[in-house]
Amino acid sequence: MRLGESTRHRVLCLGLLACLAVTSSIGFAQRPAINQKATVKESAVKESVVKEHGRLLDAPRGVIEVLDNGPAHGEPIILLPSLGRGAEDFNDLTRRLSAAGYRVLRPQPRGIGRSAVHAGPQTLAELADDAMVAMTLVPNRQAVVVGHAFGNRVARMMATRHPARIRGVVLLAAGGKVRMEPDIEEALVKSFDLAIAEPQRLAYVSKAFFAPGNDPAVWRDGWFAKVAEAQIEATDKTPVDAWWKASNVPVLVMQPLQDVLAPPENAEILKRDGGARVSVVYIDGAGHALLPEQPEAVAEHLLDYLRKLRR
Repeated sequence: MRLGESTRHRVLCLGLLACLAVTSSIGFAQRPAINQKATVKESAVKESVVKEHGRLLDAPRGVIEVLDNGPAHGEPIILLPSLGRGAEDFNDLTRRLSAAGYRVLRPQPRGIGRSAVHAGPQTLAELADDAMVAMTLVPNRQAVVVGHAFGNRVARMMATRHPARIRGVVLLAAGGKVRMEPDIEEALVKSFDLAIAEPQRLAYVSKAFFAPGNDPAVWRDGWFAKVAEAQIEATDKTPVDAWWKASNVPVLVMQPLQDVLAPPENAEILKRDGGARVSVVYIDGAGHALLPEQPEAVAEHLLDYLRKLRR
């Protein structure tokens, strides 16, 4: 998939910075042209590969594919991926949760896998309702929703719109209100420029997404630019305060200490705004990518939180 120049600039210059919850002052006209191609990242680590059981579910705006793993009777967990990325980013975490007895539901964003593309305008509310289709597989039950990066916005909007069905929300590398530094903005944009020689581009990926010393090659691909554009437009049409607090449901924030795209101050603001129902754990040795950087820590904190929610 190759997008036109204007679309590429919109996706990377206008949208990505806004979607990662930063107000940018960089002039968009000076951004480099981006050569985008859709690819699928199957797994962050070899042992994380899980057998996928994709289900096509009817939704008002077209079918949604939901990957369904784990025992049918297990407590349901919904996993929502980052901007312009697919459910495969959660392969490792899915394996761990399924082994612990949970039923893991991963709705593919529209335009990824077999989820239908929606051509019209949309908001975060509609993206949240798309993800809620997964709940038809577990009728009359509650679920915990885990959102990574952009997915944290959809997770919080799900809780805002459907609090009775959401038992808790877990936010991985969650931004919203604190801006990044200008050099990180530059690295973010250049991370998506596939025309840059791979060693240099991976250096930008490392700077923007990974803690020092972690290998960015696991995020070499897996990006869907048109999906990101649609998600960006949905974010642009939705005020931050419409989803920020996640209604009144319990929230756990897993905040990477080396996250330069969504700095730790975001977690502190949410904790201040949400009070006792918001818990924050800090994960060292991880940046915004988080999932491939500290998979054991993410799984341990999540499983511990799920046990607490049962009490």
